[in-house]
Amino acid sequence: MVERSGEGMSMSRRKLRHIDACLHGAVEYETVTTGFERYVLPYNALTQTSLGAIDLSTTFLGAELRAPVLVGAMTGGAELSRTINRNLAEAAQKLGIGMMLGSQRIMLDDSPTGTAAAASFEVRELAPDILLIGNIGLAQLSDAVLPKLSVALDRIGADALAVHTNPLQEAMQDNGDTDFRGTVARLHRLAAEIPYPVLVKEVGHGIGAAAAERLRGLPIAAVDVAGAGGTSWARVEQLVRYGQVRYPAVAEWGVPTAQALQEARSTLPGMPLVASGGIRTGMDAAKALAMGADVVALARPLLAPAIDSPAAALDVLHGFVEELRVCLHGCGVPDLAALRAVGVQQLS
Repeated sequence: MVERSGEGMSMSRRKLRHIDACLHGAVEYETVTTGFERYVLPYNALTQTSLGAIDLSTTFLGAELRAPVLVGAMTGGAELSRTINRNLAEAAQKLGIGMMLGSQRIMLDDSPTGTAAAASFEVRELAPDILLIGNIGLAQLSDAVLPKLSVALDRIGADALAVHTNPLQEAMQDNGDTDFRGTVARLHRLAAEIPYPVLVKEVGHGIGAAAAERLRGLPIAAVDVAGAGGTSWARVEQLVRYGQVRYPAVAEWGVPTAQALQEARSTLPGMPLVASGGIRTGMDAAKALAMGADVVALARPLLAPAIDSPAAALDVLHGFVEELRVCLHGCGVPDLAALRAVGVQQLS
């Protein structure tokens, strides 16, 4: 769906309400956890590694990363979104990690509002070297969108495109896009035609075995499982729409991140995977990587710091990466390949 005239302004307002809810509301899952607490990294008291020599570097979507970390998709389309994205991009550049942008749907609006909103995604001048991943919703894909989307990605200097599938979020959103019929076929056409690697992701309710099976054979480059256990977007949308969580069971629905990661890895054995959804610490990241993720992504812990300054965002990200480094050291492994070989132990 291409935006109708006048929709851009309402989208900008909704983005601001999303930001406010995520900053101040009770938007985390309350009964569902990521599942990573059920696993431990094997600790090695006789490690033969040097902390300073631990190698966290990796390659993802053809880009070299100094650590297997992405800034997760958050926002775009409002002036505050511009501040957030630019501060995050500057921090990502300094750390040598990647960044996903929020939905660029508003950039497809031909109105002056849509044109002005495009500036909130323009971060290349601050981060010329990072892996930068654009974003569009699966429900918005259509034959009319493809040429506009390519232009939008070109404009921001993106390296790849994330297509987010979010049926539960859209169902809870006021006037959300709720018809997902034919979207897998449209995704196949997009991935085959657009001159960018395509990553498919959820927004926080998880890509488990059933969804991963539908992705089998599609010409996509990666999958972000974006599991349950962190921010519940079914909860966010209810808070924004009703001022309360009217359907609490729906807000607690999803595939926990650890389970989604395992199911996606089993179903799509050769597919590069991103683990996101409730990844809050370097230990979470280490467990996810040991369980088969290629990289991890975190978002909500960066929101408030990114409003503050690039330095505040950098401080959170630096601490996250350093904790990950300590985890490899304590596990007795020098790099990510060795970490995956060691794996995790499941608690009884």
